[in-house]
Amino acid sequence: MKPTVSDSSSEAAGQDFVRLLDYLKVTRGFDFSGYKLSSLIRRVQKRMQQIGINSYPEYMDYLEVHADEFSPLFNTVLINVTDFFRDAPSWQALAENILPRILEMKNNGEPIRCWSAGCASGEEAYTLAILLAEALGDQGFRERVKIYATDADEDALVTARQGSYAADRVEAIPADLLSRYFEPTGDRQVFHPELRRALIFGRHDLVQDAAISRLDLLVCRNTLMYFNAETQARILARFHFALNRQGYLFLGRAETLLTHGNSFHPVDLKRRIFQRAPATSLHERLLAFSPASSLESQGTTRHMRLRESSFNSGPVAQLVVDRRGFMVLASDKARQLFGIVPSDIGRPLQDLEISYRPVELRSHIDAAYASRAPVILHELEWRPPGGNGESRFLELQIVPLIDANGGILGASAAFVDQTLAHRLRGDLERASQELETAFEEVQSANEELETTNEELQSTIEELETTNEELQSANEELETMNEELQSTNEELRGLNEQVHQRSDELDLANGYLRSILAGLRAAVVVLSTDLRIEIWSDKAQELWGLRSDEVHGQPFLSLDIGLPVQELRKPILDCAENGSHFHEILAEGINRRGRPIKCRVTCTPLGNNGRRPTGVILLMEDAAQPTNSSPD
Repeated sequence: MKPTVSDSSSEAAGQDFVRLLDYLKVTRGFDFSGYKLSSLIRRVQKRMQQIGINSYPEYMDYLEVHADEFSPLFNTVLINVTDFFRDAPSWQALAENILPRILEMKNNGEPIRCWSAGCASGEEAYTLAILLAEALGDQGFRERVKIYATDADEDALVTARQGSYAADRVEAIPADLLSRYFEPTGDRQVFHPELRRALIFGRHDLVQDAAISRLDLLVCRNTLMYFNAETQARILARFHFALNRQGYLFLGRAETLLTHGNSFHPVDLKRRIFQRAPATSLHERLLAFSPASSLESQGTTRHMRLRESSFNSGPVAQLVVDRRGFMVLASDKARQLFGIVPSDIGRPLQDLEISYRPVELRSHIDAAYASRAPVILHELEWRPPGGNGESRFLELQIVPLIDANGGILGASAAFVDQTLAHRLRGDLERASQELETAFEEVQSANEELETTNEELQSTIEELETTNEELQSANEELETMNEELQSTNEELRGLNEQVHQRSDELDLANGYLRSILAGLRAAVVVLSTDLRIEIWSDKAQELWGLRSDEVHGQPFLSLDIGLPVQELRKPILDCAENGSHFHEILAEGINRRGRPIKCRVTCTPLGNNGRRPTGVILLMEDAAQPTNSSPD
């Protein structure tokens, strides 16, 4: 049966639980005020259920009488769940990407300091030792590495200091690493004693005690998740102080630092590996040294929660992007409007749909960075994905976020919903148009009335004037009609000339094709720059290249089985000097791969005393009989 904490109201039960926590703090010096209350109540009630106690006051009495009860209580509250190489891909990423960076930053022989916070029974501390020994070698590991492993549970630390584990506890260690770093002793495996000296185990309360400093790597996996937001902020501030300028923080799979982007930058967000930010605010530095009960730090975290709540509950959809292009914040309004899910927070903006719908957001953010001034875009139409819901019209305000030193931290993008204003503006424009139309109608009616009055006063004069105007207009229309008829006849004549010229051109082209087809020789016509203008069917049959393949190509660059370079001089004589009739006999290979003797005749095109406009080449197989006229 689950224990009932009190027969009175829930408020009284809560007060009894607070008194129990105060009792534990006074008698054992362990402050649980920074832990998540729901989880803490659940763990304490589990222990009370195990020994059959139903109320907090009764359990306090039991603790006063049974001093040995504190140890199982703390073991129940301080959940010691750990293993060697727990979440193996994360450790692999640490070994392949992070440890080499740490070693590159160090000079030869410079010490390497690491801290495994919340180490429990030591498995993760020894895992870290194995990876460092693999990277440095046993000798380098013994000379340079110090691993501080701490926990609040003394019983777990006893196990960790011994470095002795049952066979089922070391199953996750690869066989080659197990044989290299552990020695079998009976049915247990003991970590190598020489390497064990590099590990220092000790009790440490992350909430109360000062942080270990000058660290290159800090491992704290699945420990922060048991603390509330205020305590997490204080612990992370101390972690920031503890790490070197370029130190790394390795968290558990259930933890992230999306609200602490100013202190730590994600290196591998999926594996929860972060790097210390190069600078932090004065307030965060003071928070790292403040005691757990500091009212100022509690007030600061309350202010942080207040700011976060204000940000989320604001009427404007707002996003915050850091300088590296990761989306670090999204208000509730933005999540609802653009379908942003919690897993999108911390992802690169370029991977999200919001980066290009309803507008290319990244380019405008870059423009805000460059100008260090807000960028405002109006009348952006947003249609929800899937076509569900009506369109919205948004105003985008991008503001660069600049720190006190003038450095750019990121940008805030606020989407102001102007759908109602857009609709009202449209209604106002329609009403204005209707009013203007009505005004014009009234004015027109007034003018008509005035005109009618004038017509009644001068009917005869207006009728005569009207008759004259109609007669004049009729004459103008007749004149314009005659002009249009004349223009139409001219166009008809031009059209007939165009048709006649087109027929003549078609006839000339037909003659040319018939002449080229009737010639026994292949005909090639070159322009003045020796590019191919005409390539007859016989040329295609002789050399195997179609006209569309060679048209516009330099003739002297063709590879057609004919040594065209031997033709350069006679062709140039015809093209440049207008020399008449050059005949050359050249050896070549036709399209069937057979050797032939090709007779090539060069003739200038269109000479007539002027510079030739091209060259005509006649090519035929000299072995075939030539056409001759009858005697």
